[in-house]
Amino acid sequence: MWNDLWAALALMLIIEGIVPFLSPDGMRRMLASVAQMDDRSIRTAGFISMLGGVGLLYLVR
Repeated sequence: MWNDLWAALALMLIIEGIVPFLSPDGMRRMLASVAQMDDRSIRTAGFISMLGGVGLLYLVR
């Protein structure tokens, strides 16, 4: 179980690092636009992302 958790964390870090590595300027623009969003929009996007992750995990497992 712990090996799966560490593998998932490693994959998350790899995926999170792709955008800043490939397009640092695009990352800056994206962060600037997120900084201007209201809390409700950010929470909604986070919730949808979590639901997508749970759904994908269900399909994979």
